[in-house]
Amino acid sequence: MHQETDAALVFRCLDGDTEAYATLVRRYQGAVHATAFYYAGRYGGAEDIAQEAFWQAYRSLPHLREAEKFGSWLKEITTRTAANWLRRNLPRLRHETPLPHRRTIDFEDVRRGPLGTAERGERFEKVQMAIDALPERYRLVVVLRYMQELSYEEISQFTGESRDEVRGILHRAGQQLREMLTEEEPAKDEFTWRRNQK
Repeated sequence: MHQETDAALVFRCLDGDTEAYATLVRRYQGAVHATAFYYAGRYGGAEDIAQEAFWQAYRSLPHLREAEKFGSWLKEITTRTAANWLRRNLPRLRHETPLPHRRTIDFEDVRRGPLGTAERGERFEKVQMAIDALPERYRLVVVLRYMQELSYEEISQFTGESRDEVRGILHRAGQQLREMLTEEEPAKDEFTWRRNQK
């Protein structure tokens, strides 16, 4: 089945078709939530940011000049929304302990037992610190690709980078991460650079 372009969905939205906007939300909700969590570091905050970003985008649709660039326009709205959320909540956040970033327990953790789970968590945190040390332009692309598992095309639409630029960013980010992580205990099984293209 042919997938409607962002531009076609935007034009339908402007004609009053709310289902078209729901389609755009479903298309970009993973990227928006990942971006929101990347900035907020908290699930509740990420949810608030994502909802506000989608609402702001809906209200601002009449001002979008290039409908085919909806994804990158939405990314800018999301990052501005996240920055505003952080400013409003910074005093409260200073007294909170953030949740571990993007940490989940999987079957491998269970098989290894408590000690194995702790060791895996420690390695995961080292990877997270290495990602946080990347240049700002690289960090979100890495999160979207390897933690949200978006395709190069989806990342390109959301960030405004070309597919070749996304590929180049991931290549350079991978080199930098490998260099940073070679100084730590090897963690090849904790962070695999999947080379398959979607």
